[in-house]
Amino acid sequence: MEVYNHDLIILGTGLAGLRAALEATQQSKGELDIALVSKLQLMRAHSVAAEGGTAAVMRQDKGDSFELHAWDTVKGSDFLADQDVVDFFVHEMPKEILHLDHWGIPWSRTEDGHIAQRPFGGHSYPRAVFASDKTGFLEMQTLYDTLMKHTKKINRYDEGFVTSIIIENGRFAGLTMIDMINGRYVLIRGKALIIATGGAGQIFGFTTYSETVTGDGLAMSYRAGLALKDMEFVQFHPTGLIPSGILMTEACRGEGGYLLNNKGERFMGTYAPSKWELAPRDMVSRSEMTEIEAGRGFPGPGGLDYLHLDLRHLGREQILERLPLIREVTIKHIGLDPIEKPIPIRAVAHYSMGGVHTDIKGHTPVENIWAAGEVSCVSLHGANRLGSNSTAECLVWGRVTGEEAARYCKNATAAESPVESAQAEWSRIEALIKSTGTEDHYQIRAELRRTLDVNMGVFRTGEQMQAGLDKIRELKERYKRINLKDKSLRYNTDMERAIETGFMIDVAEVATLGALTRTESRGGHARRDFQVRDDENWLKHTMANFTPAGPKLDYIPVDISMWKPVERKY
Repeated sequence: MEVYNHDLIILGTGLAGLRAALEATQQSKGELDIALVSKLQLMRAHSVAAEGGTAAVMRQDKGDSFELHAWDTVKGSDFLADQDVVDFFVHEMPKEILHLDHWGIPWSRTEDGHIAQRPFGGHSYPRAVFASDKTGFLEMQTLYDTLMKHTKKINRYDEGFVTSIIIENGRFAGLTMIDMINGRYVLIRGKALIIATGGAGQIFGFTTYSETVTGDGLAMSYRAGLALKDMEFVQFHPTGLIPSGILMTEACRGEGGYLLNNKGERFMGTYAPSKWELAPRDMVSRSEMTEIEAGRGFPGPGGLDYLHLDLRHLGREQILERLPLIREVTIKHIGLDPIEKPIPIRAVAHYSMGGVHTDIKGHTPVENIWAAGEVSCVSLHGANRLGSNSTAECLVWGRVTGEEAARYCKNATAAESPVESAQAEWSRIEALIKSTGTEDHYQIRAELRRTLDVNMGVFRTGEQMQAGLDKIRELKERYKRINLKDKSLRYNTDMERAIETGFMIDVAEVATLGALTRTESRGGHARRDFQVRDDENWLKHTMANFTPAGPKLDYIPVDISMWKPVERKY
């Protein structure tokens, strides 16, 4: 086992991780020894797939305001967002847009030179700042380019597959990692850790997420003793491409695209007459599934019946200028040009509103661990995230956690080397490599994803979720008897997939138990057997803690210091 020592370890290199690294190095004037750990090549983080925009109040002179952005976010969250967090977020976010502008991002602009903005669902002002429809990629590229000017003490561990977070005596002590390039087992020690590993979308079969988004950071945090908060709230994006699930950005509708059923009707006027296609995502996704279930969809492959996203009326020039990636993707993947034909879409698993529990500064209950981005639950999004608030969250809390962790590291010492815990983890991995069980972990993963699709979808019932939980626990038992065909360490993707599947099972169990227990409908959690929001009993955050027998649930209050909950209509 090799041991590496650094001041600050940042686990994950998407928008939140890169923004944290940049802030930490600037705060320390380049003197902080920072480790960037990614299971991919650094610029392949899933943040590059964010397309449509990043929300910020940029034009108070034209009618936008911090209060309006905050209200839209709180209402969109179905009143489960912590309102002090939302208020902090909306005031901080415009600074991030200007930072990126100064660092050289090519924001799309209006004819008079202002940074351009467009409408997004649930927002009452067109406040999504964008760079064509490649916003996440260009934000990532800008942060990376800027960070490379501070390479003095930035240490990159690309293609390092982390298997555990070690917390001893109430402090972070280290990460265990398999260096996939060189086939070595490594312990990385640090004074502080920022977890920025993203979501867990691959627990679903039909999803917008890349294959690598398997909930690793969520599961490792949970196993290490950190609570997962509000994991039952999963966002289904209204427009996933058939049959792959690739995201057709909300910017398609922000630019004026229509959703049509098989009768050629713009059906959203029936469900959200004031917002139409730009209602919040949970409402649009439920409306789509209602249309499909009523027989007003088109028959699709493998039961993936679909509706149409129609951009044709926007015209060639607007599509080429504002939505070039969408055209490129549809032509490449299904041979369809959206200038000429409508795009086949349906609701698709897209985002985890829940995550590792933190306070308003992204600080976990462990003194030297922070979390930022989708892996965290600060709680900004509550029961339903508004589109374009996620990349914004990554930027704000990337900056905040980078600043906080850098300040902590300045006067801190590392915990004692957790050699015994690291060796115990290596024994577990060795046992997995040598395993001769009868179960196929690829089959277990496929069954898990199918189970989540069927039982934890846009609409849910107690009976479905109980069946889903029973199946997940069956898979959890079967997982103990898996085997690996590849017995090496170097680029052992068989082992990597097996460990990921274990992470996915833990995250799926937490999400499903939380959903089964929450007997109401709120935001992305829509139950057919409990169809109304129940503020008297359920205006609270779910907290899941690890026990050997499974998740133990507890609850904490929601901050409602600005607005009392009201009925949510659009």
